[in-house]
Amino acid sequence: MDSQTLIIAIAIGAAALVAGLILGRMIFLPPAQKKAQEAEIEAKRILDEAKLQAETLKKDKLLEAKENFLQLKQEHDKEIAQRNRAQEQLESKLKQQQQSLNQKIEGTQRKEQELDAMRENLKRQTELVQIKKGEMEKAAEQHIKRLEQIAKLTEAEAKAELVQALKESARTEAMAYVKDIMEEAKAKANKEAKKIVIQTIQRTAAEHAIENTVSVFHIDSDDIKGQIIGREGRNIRALEAATGVEIIVDDTPEAIVISGFDPVRREIARLSLQRLVADGRIHPARIEEIVEKTKKQLEEQIREIGERTVIELGINGLHNELIRMVGRMRFRSSYGQNLLQHSKEVANLCAIMAAELGINPKLAKRAGLLHDIGKVPDEESELSHALLGAKLAEKYGENPAVVNAIGAHHDEMEMSYVISPIIQACDAISGARPGARREIMEQYLKRLKDLETIALSYDGVEKAYAIQAGRELRVIVEADKVDDKKSEEISFNMAQKIQNEMTYPGQVKVTVIREKRAVNFAK
Repeated sequence: MDSQTLIIAIAIGAAALVAGLILGRMIFLPPAQKKAQEAEIEAKRILDEAKLQAETLKKDKLLEAKENFLQLKQEHDKEIAQRNRAQEQLESKLKQQQQSLNQKIEGTQRKEQELDAMRENLKRQTELVQIKKGEMEKAAEQHIKRLEQIAKLTEAEAKAELVQALKESARTEAMAYVKDIMEEAKAKANKEAKKIVIQTIQRTAAEHAIENTVSVFHIDSDDIKGQIIGREGRNIRALEAATGVEIIVDDTPEAIVISGFDPVRREIARLSLQRLVADGRIHPARIEEIVEKTKKQLEEQIREIGERTVIELGINGLHNELIRMVGRMRFRSSYGQNLLQHSKEVANLCAIMAAELGINPKLAKRAGLLHDIGKVPDEESELSHALLGAKLAEKYGENPAVVNAIGAHHDEMEMSYVISPIIQACDAISGARPGARREIMEQYLKRLKDLETIALSYDGVEKAYAIQAGRELRVIVEADKVDDKKSEEISFNMAQKIQNEMTYPGQVKVTVIREKRAVNFAK
């Protein structure tokens, strides 16, 4: 509400009050006149105060309006000044650009003038050259005519004879030159190849670990052997069934022998024994619990080994699954040679050889490390380890050159990249060193693996372990699927199949174990 409206409202109220007072005097009796006069005086006072407040409010509003006007004017003036400054800066910039453009135009015009002068000069020189060329052609024609008269041959006949003679001479010289170059190249190539291979081998000093089929677990006292064996041998049987190895507790002082062809199982058994002895509680349920925990712990250790290997070799961007497979190589062997040591050696050899030949050493090292990745798959496959490795590398996004090098290092795939023969050569170098491999060991491990594969091919078989150096095949079946009669049948058929399909010294004992457990928990 503005000041004028407020004044009008106050005036109307005052008038209404006065009219009320007059009307009251007319209505009420004379005794009420005194009260009416007092009311009239009060009304007049209120009216005067209202007028005074209205004037004050009017002045305040006018003053506030003036202040707002001045503030708006200052802001407007400031904005106008900023616009003027911006316009002046823009005009100054445009003037500078115009001056620069004018200078460039002048420079271009000068260059065009110079080019025109050069064109005129070149034109004159071309005309002179053509004149001289015509004169020389005439002189050459006259010279050729004089030669034809002397030799009694036309120009075409002379050219043909000369070209033929030059061809014969050039062919003879070229053949001799090519022969010399090829012989020299072959000699140099053989020499350089031998030099590169020798230098590569000398610069790589890898240790060779010949894996065997036993591990020794050292104990502080022979008293612990009784706890490990348990009452009537139940503890040692539970440990053998859970880990798939043979635990040999004999008279060897302060030592227990763990026998098995699979290094992973032996390591699980060794770590489990270590934890059980440290804990002191050794019974079948505790053994199964410790073995399961040890398997998980070993899986983490395998991943750490893979990560350390990749960091040590300086290989980046390798898929996590491939890193885990690299760690699994630590517990595998190739012809008795530790697979991880072999792969690391091949990787270093490939990097050195590739650097000597001017090829990408990082890519060669990557292919060298992964070339035997097909030997440690999570699932068995009918493919060879080279083709399976190439398939795995392609699955996890490796470079096509690496994939081809893995698949072709045993000539099972066509070599499409230059690093493929390098991987093949370095693999042969690593395996051919004296003491690096043992063929007999690989055949022995393959026989044990085949025994377990035959056992697992039967329905109802849960686990299968080849123990006692392949003289016994211990098979654990599922009690819910296989009864006692079926167990005997599986044992007989398995023995017959082993006898017909495999070659082995001595005899193989097939033991089928059927165990029914009832487990409940009290909460």
